[in-house]
Amino acid sequence: MDGVTDAAFRHMVTKYSHPSVIFTEFTHVEGLAYGATKILTSFLYEKKEHPIVAQLFGTDPKAFYKATILGAYLGFDGIDINMGCPSPKVAKQGAGASLIQNPKLAQAIISACQKAALDWQQGISLEKAGVNPAIIQAAKLRRGQRISRKLLPISVKTRIGYDSITAKEWANQLLEMRLAAITMHGRTFKQLYSGQANWEILAQAAALFKGTNTLFLGNGDINSITDAMAKIKKYKVDGVLVGRAALGNPWFFSKYLPSQEEYLKAASEHAHYLEKKIPEIAFVSVRKHLLWYCKNFPGAKELRIKLSHANTAQEVKKILFKNLG
Repeated sequence: MDGVTDAAFRHMVTKYSHPSVIFTEFTHVEGLAYGATKILTSFLYEKKEHPIVAQLFGTDPKAFYKATILGAYLGFDGIDINMGCPSPKVAKQGAGASLIQNPKLAQAIISACQKAALDWQQGISLEKAGVNPAIIQAAKLRRGQRISRKLLPISVKTRIGYDSITAKEWANQLLEMRLAAITMHGRTFKQLYSGQANWEILAQAAALFKGTNTLFLGNGDINSITDAMAKIKKYKVDGVLVGRAALGNPWFFSKYLPSQEEYLKAASEHAHYLEKKIPEIAFVSVRKHLLWYCKNFPGAKELRIKLSHANTAQEVKKILFKNLG
């Protein structure tokens, strides 16, 4: 989720409950191709986050090729292509969910990433792959661990359709590409976040993947880890991805039920971690996270108003600790 699953958010989630796999924010492949080094902040991560997947979006297969090589160099455990983003701005570019309407381009993008993964395993360098020199220089400053020439799995995150449900047809087109995994959200692009995720359609799509080497993951309206396990069993998917339900709740991937005080202390910790460890990310970006931590208890509304104006981690701490008495 753009602007949400940044390094600070992932630090908190992996510290308190650690999901089976975690994804970065989606990153613009054309931006990387043009040398926009600032967006490399999306690729910051800690060793404890493994397995971690670099999520990419865009429309240019050549740029996807270079971004995949870069992701391999930076030590990611997989590459995920976003073909489901509901942002009209992204769709207008022909990226995200718009690729559902352009299966030939979608397949060309997947092929480019798969070729890059193979080329990386066989020894290609960043320079030979045509990665932008400014990106190479920035990446080498961040790359600390030993380079691994493993074959990265390529996956796709998408939806059950664009303006109507075309899940079966779309799933079959993706199956042709022999991906490692496909995640499908149970809403169309047109629905955005309205209505309910259609898990019956997801179950029908999941059936197409049985007996193949491609995992099928469902997504949409999962409200707890118990609910996640129930949906996996009921709809016969290989797993689920969780987004909004984990916001402000780094304990989501465990069965632990934190107290109000623990939520507020975690909010303060989140703010301090971002400010101290990731100064290149603007502090204002953490405000939305602070609001997600503070909900469903007396006085939460007033606390959220105060936190929405906080400019430093120390201010956040004072506001929260005063609330704790």
